[in-house]
Amino acid sequence: MAVLDHFRLDGRVAVVTGGSSGLGVSFAVALAEAGADVALGARRTEKLADTVAKVEALGRRAVAVRTDVTRPEDCQALVDGAMEAFGRVDVLVNNAGVGTAVPATRETPEQFRSVIDLNLNACYWMAQACGRVMQPGSSIINISSVLGLTTMGLPQAAYAASKAGVIGLTRDLAQQWTPRKGIRVNAIAPGYFASEMTDVFEDDYVERTVLPRTLTGRLGNHDELAAALLFLASDAGGYCTGITLPVDGGILST
Repeated sequence: MAVLDHFRLDGRVAVVTGGSSGLGVSFAVALAEAGADVALGARRTEKLADTVAKVEALGRRAVAVRTDVTRPEDCQALVDGAMEAFGRVDVLVNNAGVGTAVPATRETPEQFRSVIDLNLNACYWMAQACGRVMQPGSSIINISSVLGLTTMGLPQAAYAASKAGVIGLTRDLAQQWTPRKGIRVNAIAPGYFASEMTDVFEDDYVERTVLPRTLTGRLGNHDELAAALLFLASDAGGYCTGITLPVDGGILST
């Protein structure tokens, strides 16, 4: 088998949460380009239809299930929908999440809990639901953040805590499931990529704070992150489990 063939996902099925916009769309399209059929979950069903159309335009099958990932029963329904449509689940991309920046003295318990619930707890519910049906050789990729490993000048206690938690969750699931079930579990820690999450930043935040700490001197593009995802999702990353892969332009090196 040629090296590039190890990146193919022909005959496999991927589940992508947060698949209605931003990085979730990029991930779904990349997985389809590599040959996977895709089950998409998000709350905004009208936007999910657009992602389904993008996947189908590449000649792959897609199914959309309205999913609030903070509800374990919705996570199970998304996996059930994938199994009903395609008969298997080989890849999970835990992408759904929210970003916030609230000073710690003003952040309410409800605000803090809502971030942890969506960014961390939901990641676990989805992994549980997929882990019950995945076969050996399957792959779970949790989307963490460089802010789980460093700070970047904004008051983001809830977000940073949730993303650090995702990294810990990834390590533990890998040590539970890779030896016994043959399921690899890894995380990606993105740096700064344009998305709905970054649209809320002040206009000069990127130039003032992010770029001076980014060795490449620029923000990342979605294709670069999707390429890293395909490595971990496919047999190309078959010897990787329990790791967190930074895709950050060198932020963590500064």
